[in-house]
Amino acid sequence: MATIVASAPRRPSFLRRRSDSRVAILYLLPAFIVMGVITFYPLLYQTWMSFTDYTLENLPPRGQPPAFVGLDNYVRMLTTDLNIPNYDFARILIFNLWWAFSNVVIHVILGVLIAVLLNTRGLLFRRAYRALFILPVVIPPIIVATVWANMFDKDNGAINLALQGVASLIRLPPGSFQVDWLRQVEDPIPGLSILPMAYFALLVANTWLGWPLNSVVATGALQSIPSELYEAAEMDGAGPWQRFRNITIPFLRPAMLPYAIYGFVITFNLFYLSYFMSGGGPFGKTELLVTQAFRLVTEQRVYGVAAAFSVVLFCILLGLTLITNRVAKATASYA
Repeated sequence: MATIVASAPRRPSFLRRRSDSRVAILYLLPAFIVMGVITFYPLLYQTWMSFTDYTLENLPPRGQPPAFVGLDNYVRMLTTDLNIPNYDFARILIFNLWWAFSNVVIHVILGVLIAVLLNTRGLLFRRAYRALFILPVVIPPIIVATVWANMFDKDNGAINLALQGVASLIRLPPGSFQVDWLRQVEDPIPGLSILPMAYFALLVANTWLGWPLNSVVATGALQSIPSELYEAAEMDGAGPWQRFRNITIPFLRPAMLPYAIYGFVITFNLFYLSYFMSGGGPFGKTELLVTQAFRLVTEQRVYGVAAAFSVVLFCILLGLTLITNRVAKATASYA
């Protein structure tokens, strides 16, 4: 009986592999050029600026070359040695971290819960609901910030008017709920000065803005779960909470964890709410690192310090992303 021996596939020749590599590089070259111009060059130039005393007088084409100052900008920035009103790097960083973390937790939990509710079988008009809750995402950011700032107005804002209506129903004095949401200096929680009243106003506005995309991601993950798993679990006597904990959450994790990290980075750098709603107030308590860097450029004109500020901001986000990804295994394979 004849034995058939399978021959190993022939390896492409050196010239063929070199030719294929050249073709691949040619296809990738336009993307590398674009990325180099709009990303890598500005990043390297900004890093160089952070080691100089770059100011308005050094702008090209007529400006003189800036002087090299080494780590002086970083030291001044981190030790709060800047002549800027209400500037405290440690306070801004702690508030910025808490701002991003608290928002992402609320967005993910609320987005998942609403996605689960809208994924219920037999729910009428659920496609219309899914179309409606994406509306906050498509509204321009400056409009979102302006509308919410007006809603939180002390005298004529919709929030205070609604609270005054509730006060009249329960027979409280009319001025009981006339809250100055965005400018109140007194801390709403005694002893916790890092969370002014403006923080809660910003939190409400960003919750309205942030949960829809989380719900969209969760909806896509929910629709990929085989219905047979729920049917088998129900036949085994598993209740709704057991099915949610043992089936829904494990299948949502691969989609929601990477998006939570992405949402943390976006919220950490969320410029327009802090800048246009509260203006960083009161007394800089709702200032974010990104808004402070913007003020260093547009108001103080200290470009070297602003560049150092941006480099530190980049390193903080990179470190947090790598640590979170390592701990939560957000990009791990679930095959």
